[in-house]
Amino acid sequence: MVDLSNSLLGKSTDYVDQYSPALLYPLPRLDKRDELGIDSSKLPFNGVDIWNSYELSWLAPSGKPQVALVEFSIPCDSPNIIESKSFKLYLNSLNQTVFESTNQLEGVLAKDLSAVAGREVGVNIISLEQGVDLFSGSEQRQLIDSLDIDGFGYEVDASTLTANKGDRVEQQLVSHLLKTNCPVTGQPDWASVLIDYTGNAIDQAGLLRYIVSYRNHQDFHEQCVERIFIDIMARCAPEKLTVYARYTRRGGLDINPLRTTDSSFSGNIRLSRQ
Repeated sequence: MVDLSNSLLGKSTDYVDQYSPALLYPLPRLDKRDELGIDSSKLPFNGVDIWNSYELSWLAPSGKPQVALVEFSIPCDSPNIIESKSFKLYLNSLNQTVFESTNQLEGVLAKDLSAVAGREVGVNIISLEQGVDLFSGSEQRQLIDSLDIDGFGYEVDASTLTANKGDRVEQQLVSHLLKTNCPVTGQPDWASVLIDYTGNAIDQAGLLRYIVSYRNHQDFHEQCVERIFIDIMARCAPEKLTVYARYTRRGGLDINPLRTTDSSFSGNIRLSRQ
């Protein structure tokens, strides 16, 4: 089990406004991957956890406050994820800290986050002007939420996942009905999820029931997406598979895990709820 006793999640905290990398708290991926039968030395997917911060601020040498967006890319083969409250508190600790330049700040962020994650973390600070058109996406995708079905359960049930053998398709299926819960605080986490695959046609009604079955499930965002990926691969055996969840933000941060067999798949596509 992951030890959260020393983390700040679910606890009252004082907000620090001077640079404090010691606030960052690692969470090992290993236990949950062992639970899912994932060999951490030979992952069955590529991927990245994309974090977007909308409240980055620091001081220029003149004392003038600076504000920006920032995109973080944490490789899925990193040994640790970063606990989200500690991430937010760390970013808040920059508020009254002076940096000589944006490049210097990017370097500090990359160094600190990489040390905690255990792999090189990508950092891209984006001006508010640049961010206007950053998250556009116009791909044609099929929404499955309007299916007229019933028989929903609210505990994770992969048995509803089936595929029609011999009916080979390439599809991008979307649902906005993914809800999971923080394993520490129990607070709800809301997300849209993209299932992009090639292979035997996945039964859409069963897929929707499966997504809804996460409604009472408690896990971190990254672990939920890996469970969805593993379950679809095991039950439907697609030739190619991408599972990409876009979670709504808390405290100025959203977390967007991407797991895929296609190393070329990418895209930081902001959705309306984000």
